[in-house]
Amino acid sequence: MKVNAIDHVNIIVADLDATATFYAEVLGLDRRNGPPPLPPTQVQWMYDDAGRPVVHINSLDCPRAYDREVSAGPTGAIHHVALNCSGYEEMQARLDARGIDYAKNHIASIGLSQIFLRDPNDVVLELNFYGQTAS
Repeated sequence: MKVNAIDHVNIIVADLDATATFYAEVLGLDRRNGPPPLPPTQVQWMYDDAGRPVVHINSLDCPRAYDREVSAGPTGAIHHVALNCSGYEEMQARLDARGIDYAKNHIASIGLSQIFLRDPNDVVLELNFYGQTAS
C-alpha cells in the first residue's frame, strides 16, 4: 500500500452557495452537484481541469459516513490546504480585481512562488506555482 496523492479536501460550511461560488470564480474550479443520493442543497463538488473533484463542499446539515461534531469556521488543527496551480500572474490579477486579501512568498531554491489567501470559511489556501516567477 502507498499513498499516491491527496484525493480531495472536504469543507463543512454554513453557506454552501457562497463557498462554491468562491471556488468557481476565484480558483476557476468547475462546480457540480455531489453524487446521489445527496441533494445539491447539501453537497457541491469542485472539479479541476483534469476532471478530478478536488474540493468537496458540504452544508452543516449534510449526512456524513464518518460523523463527528463539526462547525463552520476556522480549521482547527488543519493549518492550510495547498493546491498545485499554474497561472501565477492571472491568479494575482483575479484576486486584485475582487479585492481579496492575500500574501505572497517565493522559495527560490526550489523555484516556487506562493500565494496565501482565505476562503469564505477562513480556510487558509496555499496556492503553489512551481517554475513561475513571482512579481
